Amino acid sequence: MSKLVTIFGGSGFVGRYIARRMAKEGWRVRVACRRPNEALFVRPYGVPGQVEPLACNIRDDASVRSMIRGADAVVNCVGVLNGIGANTFDAVQAEGAGRIARLAAAEGVGALVHVSAIGADAGADSDYARTKGAGEAAVRAAFPAAVILRPSVIFGTEDHFFNRFASMTRMGPVLPIVGAVTKFQPVHVDDVARAAVKGVLGQAGADVYELGGPEADSLRGLMGRMLHVIQRRRAVVNVPFFLARIIGFGFDMVQGVTLGLVENKILTRDQVKNLRHDNVVAPGAKGLADLGITPTAMEAVLPEYLWRYRPSGQYAAIKDSAKNLKKA
Repeated sequence: MSKLVTIFGGSGFVGRYIARRMAKEGWRVRVACRRPNEALFVRPYGVPGQVEPLACNIRDDASVRSMIRGADAVVNCVGVLNGIGANTFDAVQAEGAGRIARLAAAEGVGALVHVSAIGADAGADSDYARTKGAGEAAVRAAFPAAVILRPSVIFGTEDHFFNRFASMTRMGPVLPIVGAVTKFQPVHVDDVARAAVKGVLGQAGADVYELGGPEADSLRGLMGRMLHVIQRRRAVVNVPFFLARIIGFGFDMVQGVTLGLVENKILTRDQVKNLRHDNVVAPGAKGLADLGITPTAMEAVLPEYLWRYRPSGQYAAIKDSAKNLKKA
């Protein structure tokens, strides 16, 4: 019988790529997620019955144990950018990560891969970074042989980074950003998935790997690259941190007053704290090269999914060709 891997958050942005690759490796894939009815798209990743989405509450021992029982390997991709209701940063990224590692060890799971983030630090002022750090500590304590992956900002077809900013360019001539000089090292989502698969297959040692692409750039620089791809000219305006905190406070208050019914998807105070710090691979840290993975360049992928934000959309290339014909 083929081996079984449980992927917590397997229907999310990163998780779905890991699920697809594990299915190609011939493994049975159990996708543990909150809303399995919305994750049916993972089934075609394999033959009928090979990839199955199942309901799981990461905050409950019994629910997590039922997803781990019988699995040969476990991958945890669960994370939140904005804690809402019971799904707080602590509940999901610290306690949830620890729960998965503890129960994986108790069930005799052979391999555990934990997807964290660059900047994870239990002493950070940001709740996101702090709980990512606390989660890593809990994972190491319960499952010392775990492989921990720390990606920088992740890009790909379904990302919430370049897609978000590209959609903002449709709203006017100005593109506001926070932390213009903060550096990032975007990594392609499938490179992160390949790293996770190596962890599952035992091709990566028990260690922390910081994952970044071949280039690091400031947020302003990344916006310039994105604008070039979508063929739009916008004034990139940096919002000072003191003003960003006020804006974030306002949106956070709306979310709080509505008890989460109106989710803050614009800017949170915690995100402002994170944007103060560079998000790049640390000097000397193990990374993709140590896993035998050549990182994918942004320029090779961005045009494949950002074309829809161009003024002419899918017809942009045709119009460019027509211009060349006129000149000739």
